[in-house]
Order: sequence, then C-alpha cells, then structure tokens
Amino acid sequence: METREQRGLAIAATQKLTRSGDSWLVPSQSAPRKNYVVRPNPERPYCSCPDHDALGIKCKHIFAVEFVIQRELFPDGDAQVTQTVTVTEKIKKTYKQDWPAYNAAQTNEKDKFLMLLHDLCKGIPEPVQVKGRKRIPLADAVFSACYKIYSTFSGRRFMSDLRAAQAKGYIRKTPHYNSIFNYLESPELFEILRSLVVESSLPLKAVETEFAIDSTGFSACRFIRWHEVKHEGRPALTDYVKTHLCCGVKTNVVTSVEIQGKSQDSPMLKPLLLKTAENFKIGEVSGDKAYASKNNYEMVEDLGGTGYFAFKDSTTGASGGLWAKMYHYFCFRQAEFLAHYHKRSNIESTNMMIKTKFRDSVRSKTEVAAQNEVLCKIVCHNIVVLIHEMYELGIEPVFWQEVDSAQKLGTLPKSSGQN
Repeated sequence: METREQRGLAIAATQKLTRSGDSWLVPSQSAPRKNYVVRPNPERPYCSCPDHDALGIKCKHIFAVEFVIQRELFPDGDAQVTQTVTVTEKIKKTYKQDWPAYNAAQTNEKDKFLMLLHDLCKGIPEPVQVKGRKRIPLADAVFSACYKIYSTFSGRRFMSDLRAAQAKGYIRKTPHYNSIFNYLESPELFEILRSLVVESSLPLKAVETEFAIDSTGFSACRFIRWHEVKHEGRPALTDYVKTHLCCGVKTNVVTSVEIQGKSQDSPMLKPLLLKTAENFKIGEVSGDKAYASKNNYEMVEDLGGTGYFAFKDSTTGASGGLWAKMYHYFCFRQAEFLAHYHKRSNIESTNMMIKTKFRDSVRSKTEVAAQNEVLCKIVCHNIVVLIHEMYELGIEPVFWQEVDSAQKLGTLPKSSGQN
C-alpha cells in the first residue's frame, strides 16, 4: 500500500466525508474548515487539492472517498478493497435486537430506576449536623436531585413525582423544590456524585474490559450546540460544561468522569483511566487523535492494556519504543488497527444517549450547580444502563459491597441547616 493510499485510509477512518450528488467533500488535513471536492470517477477521478492538480495522480483524498464507499459496501471493514468504484447498491448491516428484553426494560424502567437510585443513595453516610434547623437527610437530597434530572421537569412540576416517591418509601421527607436547587449549588456534592457514578458502574465490572474515552459539552443555552463549537468553528457565545468521560464499549456504562473547566483532552486520559483501573481490568482503550501521545500509550500499557489512538498526518515513529511500534502497526496493518480503533465510536453513542434522554444543556446558572447537574445526568444514565442489562444479561445490581461507603465518598460536608 503506497503512502497516499495509507493516508487516504487514515482520513476515511478519522474524518467525516460528506456526499453531495456525484461529488464528495473531504476535509483538508492542513487547513482547518477547508474542504476539497472529489469526484470518484472510476476512469478519471478528480480532486481540487494541489497535489492532484499539479501531478495529475490519485491523491489521498480520492483514496479516502474510495475507502468510504467501499466501507459502505463491506461494513465489516474488510481490508481487501478495489482501486475502482462500481457500487450500484448498498448493503446495510443490521444488528439483532433482543426485543422481549428491550421491551421489558423500557416498560419497567421508571419503577426499576427508583429502586436502584434508592439503593445507590442508601450508601451515602449522613454527616453530623452542627447547627441550624434540622435538614433533610443527605441521601434524600441526592435522590431528589438525581430523580429531578431523570424526569427532565422543572422544579415545581416535579414535586408531584417526588411526593409519589415519598409515598412509596424511597425518601423520608419531601424537600421543597428550592432545597433541591440549594443542594445542587453545594461544592461538596461534586465528589459525592462522582463517587456515585463510579459505584453505579461496578455491577458491570465483570462485563467490561475495553474502554473508550472522549470529551463532550453541555451548553448553558439552548441557542447553541456543542457540535457547532467543536466541529464547525462557531464561537462559544455562551458558557458550557466540558465533560471528559470513560465508558465501557459493550454496555456504554460510564466508569469515570472528570470536569475541570476547559481542560484539554489528552491530559485527562490519566485520571480517567486510573480511576477506571481501580475497579476494572484494562484490556483495550481507544480514543481519537487528541489522545495520541507517547505518555498515553505507555500509560495504557503500564495498566496491562493496549491503546488505540488515531495518529496525526504529521506523526512519525522517530520517538522509538512503544510509540514507534504502534505507529508502524497503524501504517502497515491499518485494517486490523482500525478494527480496534473503531470501538471508540461507543463513546459517541454514550454521549448521545445521555444528551438525548436527559437533554444536551443544563438549566443551572452557576458553574458549581451546572457541574453537579451534569454529574446527575451521568448517574441517571448509568442506572438506565443497569436496568437494560438486568433484562439483557440477567444481572442483579447490588451497590456498596466492596468498601465502606464512607471510604468511597470521602469526607462529607457538615450540615448547613438547609431545609
């Protein structure tokens, strides 16, 4: 496989190619937000890039389009592709769905959600109240906050659901809707919710050994989307909560989460993976080119796994060691490499699951409350995943089995007298 063909395969695997009639738009690798027009005519292919215009040969953009078209024909990623394109019909790959299990999970989701959320919150130890009016139990406050995010209702409209939950014994006292907002404003709640994310993933520790990592954003305004900020170059006129996630590729359960301002992606791999490795066996870890660094590759190997991170066009194997080994693996056995790398698409599915079900924006107006709201969304997502696996895999989730809950949650805040 020649160099241009290799680069074309990399573009097809890592970039989004758009079809417009008989032409394709292929993103430029050197100029952001610039596309080249490609017409993949079998007899005389054309590309508007300087390489093809000057030399009149097949450039990497033409190869990329051919690989994309051939990938649609052979969705299993077969590496034996042809040099010409004669596709007249697409073959759509389908996935078998266990409909009885899916239907059972969907129709029983809300009942099971309340039960599992109650069991999860029971592990939160109650801090000693020092002063002020007697407040509602901390477990009830966290339950109420997560249940409100699950409902997607406003605070006032949610109160009837909360009263029903109290009638069923899931909480001891129904808090005022303002109390829920007050707890979301508490900085101490952040670590508690992060620990609940980890704890809610543990029932699937025997299932997940392969993980995907990526970041996403939750907008503070309904008039701008994270996709427009990240991929289309639109300026971020409003604030957003950038969230880094690690998820299992089989069930889409989130195993760890980091929210640290507008931090870059690559440095976040270490804390995400170390937290995941505390409870899960690390087999494979996949991520886009933002995570392709020598340190990240070596860190995954130190944890007993193999990293599959896409390489940039300017990458060489000059650094030697594991970096050179994986780079040459990427260059000379790309089909096999990309079959592993393709698993990173599961983190995109995870992000979409969270945003579709619990909204892609936050209602909270302060930074602390917005971060806590995002963590509530992820806790709710993990519980929904567990519900589906109860019917798909027959598991029975049990929380707080391994370590004392106080050790998991760390130091809890003192009471502030909120009611």
